[in-house]
Amino acid sequence: MSANGQNRHARAGRIARKLAVAGTGAAVLALPLIGATSASAATPAAAPAATATATATATATATTAYSNNLDGWIRESLDVMAQHGIPGTYEGIHRNIMRESSGNPLAINNWDINAINGTPSKGLLQVIDPTFRAYHVEGTSWDPYDPVANITAACNYAADRYGSIDNVFGAY
Repeated sequence: MSANGQNRHARAGRIARKLAVAGTGAAVLALPLIGATSASAATPAAAPAATATATATATATATTAYSNNLDGWIRESLDVMAQHGIPGTYEGIHRNIMRESSGNPLAINNWDINAINGTPSKGLLQVIDPTFRAYHVEGTSWDPYDPVANITAACNYAADRYGSIDNVFGAY
């Protein structure tokens, strides 16, 4: 994991200690476990030109400074998504985050059927743990409350299920 990711995780931990974990009353995102996709960031030493370009983009992104707020988390997620070919726009992500969590990265739904069954929806885009694990994107944290990891996994799921997070206009 990049130093930027480690710093973000440390900042997220500080935020976690400062904020109360609470649901927002927003629509519930019940993400069923449909099927897993995975991507690998490994690049062989003698990479073809296209892969070398992707590696250069990944390296540049790893050194980009993102603000530790909703805007920065979305922008960092979009960069990770671009590296892995996951479609989505800032507007589509922002719209869904505001509906699901009102921008609270520590939001948790403790009252729907998923919560009753022991897998509450968590984070900015209200992802349940099995879906988060199945659609986790390499290079992001394995913490479902990590804003970038949550956004990126949810967008990966939405791409698989709906073609893009941009096509989601209600709880999915």
